[in-house]
Amino acid sequence: MRLTWEEPYASDWERLSPYAARRRLPRWDCTAGLVAGEHAALLVDAGSSLREGVELRRQAEALLGGARVTHLALTHPHFDHILGAAAFSGVEVFGAVGVDGVLARDRDELAADAVRHGLDARAAGEAVDLLVRPHHLVCGEWTLDLGGVQVMLANVGPGHTGHDLAVLVPGGNGSPEIVFCGDLVEESGDPQAGPDAMPAQWPHALDRLLDLGGEDAVYVPGHGSVVNAAFVRTQRAALAAQFGVS
Repeated sequence: MRLTWEEPYASDWERLSPYAARRRLPRWDCTAGLVAGEHAALLVDAGSSLREGVELRRQAEALLGGARVTHLALTHPHFDHILGAAAFSGVEVFGAVGVDGVLARDRDELAADAVRHGLDARAAGEAVDLLVRPHHLVCGEWTLDLGGVQVMLANVGPGHTGHDLAVLVPGGNGSPEIVFCGDLVEESGDPQAGPDAMPAQWPHALDRLLDLGGEDAVYVPGHGSVVNAAFVRTQRAALAAQFGVS
């Protein structure tokens, strides 16, 4: 299994390495990632609606030359990252410990938040009704062997939410390590601290990201362009000053 980079969808995706790519989805500029190994493929986040999830799966599997997406990692339980998950039936779904409780307990609020941000009420309700909850809950670190590519899922939160998961893709052969950060890092606007944020812990979650990724990694934010370690440190300092955290 490999990324073919053939049209019609290759132009929608940004190549990060020979086996990793990401797409900036329209409307909320939310990032979805794709990592391909020899016998398995991981999608990072599922989009904001069932329709967007279906499109993501179609495009990802076209880039894989018709092979299936086999794994899905949800970086945190916000609508723009998870409401497309129902499109991934038959896929092994991963999330941080506790995210399953949020998705079971707060489904009505999840749909309401999507509608407040402009998603059609029917589409929000459909996505929540069919929402796929994680099969595997990550406490600490979990390594996925995709076949020649060892991807690490790391529970680095709480921070942006109570249940933040990062995805680390190894470098090598001239490619940098890649860190999919979810909304722990945002580039296209200021980091958003909603009612489920854990401000006192957020800077420490970024410390964990930097420890895992290192100085030379490419950091992929939940929204916006890819950044480097210096950007993450600057955002960490700003959050620490904003929330009075050392």
